[in-house]
Amino acid sequence: MELNVVERKKPNITIPIKEWAHEDQPREKLLLKGKISLSSAELIAILLRSGSSTVNAVELAKEILQLVDNNIHALANLSAEDFMRIKGIGKAKAMSLVAAFELGRRRIDYDTDTRLKIEGSQQAYALLRPNLADLPHEEFWVILLNRANRALKKCQIGQGGITGTVADPKVIFKAAVDGRACSIIVAHNHPSGNLTPSKADLDLTQKLKAGGQLLDIQVLDHLIFAGQKYYSFADEGLM
Repeated sequence: MELNVVERKKPNITIPIKEWAHEDQPREKLLLKGKISLSSAELIAILLRSGSSTVNAVELAKEILQLVDNNIHALANLSAEDFMRIKGIGKAKAMSLVAAFELGRRRIDYDTDTRLKIEGSQQAYALLRPNLADLPHEEFWVILLNRANRALKKCQIGQGGITGTVADPKVIFKAAVDGRACSIIVAHNHPSGNLTPSKADLDLTQKLKAGGQLLDIQVLDHLIFAGQKYYSFADEGLM
């Protein structure tokens, strides 16, 4: 993912938050009105705790959101170094942000029922979205299913760079056999945002289908993630 470069045209000293009306200060607003009343920038400002010499914490938070075009889903993918590109964010602030956004990502992952019954591509997408959406590199994952099409486990099979990842059918089916899966759904992401399957994607899908028939492990679908969208081989009649 290409990050925006945040530049300040000239020093613009903003009003410190402590001089705002009491009920408008992010922490007090949270206590008085609840978390739902705060904007994303105000929530991030609470994590930052303070601003810099020229901008307050809320303005600094807005610069963070500018890095990802206000796409809060992408915040969990930023590194400490990404945050430290912004003037006023040092190592301590950056590490606090990374930890908070990672907890948020894990919470989504934890809340997803791994015994979910997969009845179509939407359920498979929902199960893997916390792992594959908005990644800056390619990863390959597999969902192991029981005879009732309930998810037993999801696991990462491979990780690559920006343009590709290695997905070995032997490793995929070993995970399926070890996990006593009756069927599987495989998935990987395209960091480029292009949902169109490549020739390698098509060839791999055919190899997996053939291998699954030999092992009596049905390959139900192959999903390609691109940001918040996905492509399903099964939905397109390619399975």
